[in-house]
Amino acid sequence: NQFADKENELLIGVVTRIKDDGTIFVEIGKNQMEGVLTVQEQIPGEKYHAGDRIKVLVKRVRDSVGGTQVMLSRASFMFIKRLFENEVPEIRADIVQIKSIVREAGFRTKMAVYSTDPEIDPVGACVGNKGIRVNAIVSEIGGEKIDIIPWSSDILDYIARALSPAKVLIVQADEENKEAKVIVPDEKLSLAIGKEGQNARLAAKLTGWKIDVKSYTAAMQSGMFDDIKNDEVE
Repeated sequence: NQFADKENELLIGVVTRIKDDGTIFVEIGKNQMEGVLTVQEQIPGEKYHAGDRIKVLVKRVRDSVGGTQVMLSRASFMFIKRLFENEVPEIRADIVQIKSIVREAGFRTKMAVYSTDPEIDPVGACVGNKGIRVNAIVSEIGGEKIDIIPWSSDILDYIARALSPAKVLIVQADEENKEAKVIVPDEKLSLAIGKEGQNARLAAKLTGWKIDVKSYTAAMQSGMFDDIKNDEVE
């Protein structure tokens, strides 16, 4: 009963023991219940020791043969979302909203934010003065990259921003099939696609669109410009 209503909440626990398969047991809550942090829910590369105090997300509470199990996570995108809610007062006040967030734990998170107050820059609020807010979160997750972009209702603009940090020249969108063709400068192609396709893959998840990224030269050679009229994104 204590944890049934705590799913998706952020808690601080103490590592009590570590199994040979890497599964970690974490003591949480007033009644010192043990939660389970499986290898799949850990951030790749992190090392834990008995006695460590760590932040964890309550992913789900389930009944099992041995009793109730509290399953924990540090790899979930919701873990990052809760960290930002804790760190950024404007998010807690619902002035800055997290419109979409995707993550490949240990490598990169992409987050689209929006401000209901035109006087408040949503990205600046999340980054904080001299980066203090975002740096606190990056430190918590072992240096994982976090791309924070301003959300936009204009899908061409949104897709271009989602491919940050790469500069985008042109976006052509097929709204019926939710597919986009994106042209980037030749020298920015590898940055736009990312290592093993990660940046483009996360941008697609963030926007909910299939994204095909091409270099300027490749687009010229394929005749892609023949179909493009005025879908330029500055």
